[in-house]
Amino acid sequence: MATFLQTLAPTPFGFFDSDTEFQTEADAMVVFVKRKLGDDILSVELTKKQIWACFEEACLEYSMLVNQAQAKSQLSNLLGIPTGSLSGAEQKYPRQNLDFMLRRAEPYSMEAGLGGSYTALSGSITLEQGRQDYDIYTELKNESGNLIISASQNNPRGRMKIMEVFHFNPQAAYRFFDTTSAINYLNNEFAFESFTPETVFYILPVFEDVLRGGMLNMSQRVRRSNYSYKIVGTKIRIFPQPTQQNPKKLWIRVQFGADPLNPPFEDKTIQGVNGLSNVPFGNISFNKLNSISRQWIRQYCLGLAKELLGLIRSKFSTVPIPGADLTLNGGDLISQGREDQEKLRTQLNELLEELTYTKLLEKEANAVDNLQKVLRNIPVPNGRAIIVG
Repeated sequence: MATFLQTLAPTPFGFFDSDTEFQTEADAMVVFVKRKLGDDILSVELTKKQIWACFEEACLEYSMLVNQAQAKSQLSNLLGIPTGSLSGAEQKYPRQNLDFMLRRAEPYSMEAGLGGSYTALSGSITLEQGRQDYDIYTELKNESGNLIISASQNNPRGRMKIMEVFHFNPQAAYRFFDTTSAINYLNNEFAFESFTPETVFYILPVFEDVLRGGMLNMSQRVRRSNYSYKIVGTKIRIFPQPTQQNPKKLWIRVQFGADPLNPPFEDKTIQGVNGLSNVPFGNISFNKLNSISRQWIRQYCLGLAKELLGLIRSKFSTVPIPGADLTLNGGDLISQGREDQEKLRTQLNELLEELTYTKLLEKEANAVDNLQKVLRNIPVPNGRAIIVG
C-alpha cells in the first residue's frame, strides 16, 4: 500500500508536501478518517488522494483564519511595509509603531502650516499705487517671473489654495508690560528675599515666559498691524490701498491639490501593504503548529471528508442488492459535514477574536484592577508592608 511519500502529486496544491511532519500526519489521517466513517464495517468510497486533499484544505483553512485574525490585530502596524516576500512573515511578532496615526495626522498639521507630505510654493504680486484688487491666477509669479499656477507641481492643472499671505511687520512698540514686570509675578508663590528688605523676587516658570513672548509677538502683528486682505474667487483685495510711488511686492504661499498616491517626494511605502489583500502572510508551516492547532485541523478534515463522501453517495440514491435496494445516506453526510465545518470555524473565530492584541490589553488591565482589589483586603501586620491604594 503506497504511502504519502511514495505517491506522485498526493495533494492538489502541494503546499505542505515537503514537510516531513505533514507527510507522517497524512498517512495517519487516512486511517483516522476511514475509521471515523465506519470503514471497518462498510466500505468508505474515498481514495487516499481525496483524504489528503481534505487534509491540505483543512491546513489552508486554519492558516487563513489565523492570518486574518493576525492582520486584524496588527494591520495598522503593517501598512506600508514591502509586500514582495511572503516567507516567514506569518511567524513574526510585529513591533508596534505609530506610522498609521502619524499619516492620519499629516493633513491636519499641513493645514496648520506645521509639516505634512506636500510642498508649498511661494510667489509674489507686484503691487501698484492706488490698486487694491489682483488676480492670483494671472499675476502671482515666482522669482523667475513664471506664473505659479503653471508650476510643474500643478499637474494635472487644478486650483490653488492660499496658505499664508506675508505682509510687513509694524514698528515695534515699547513693551510696557514685559516678562519682568511686577504684574506678572502676582500669581507666583515661591518667594525669596533679596539683599534689600523692601524688594521680593519670585521664580517664574519658563513656560510663562514662552507663552507671554508669543502673546506679545501676536499682539504686535495683529493688533497694531494695519495690513489685511480679502479673497473672493481668484481675486485678492489688499487693505489699505497702496499709496507709495513704488510699492513693494506682496508675497503669498500657496498649495495645489494633493494626490494621495503620488506625493512630491519618493515614498516607497506607497507601494507597500495597503489592506488585507496584500499583507505579507504565507501559509503557516505544519511543523510549526502545536497540538491545539493540529486537533482542529483533524476535525475539520473529517468534516470535509464527510461532505465529500456524501457528495459521492448522492450520485446514486439507491444501490440494488440481491432481493432489495440499499439506500445511501449521501444527504445526511453532506449536512453533517457542513455543520461540523461551520461549528469549527465559528469556535476558532471566537477564540481568535478573544486573542487579538486589543483584547489581550483589556484582559491585562482587568487583571491588574482585580489584583489591586484583592491586595486591599489582605491583612498585613503593622510595619511589615506598605500597600498603596
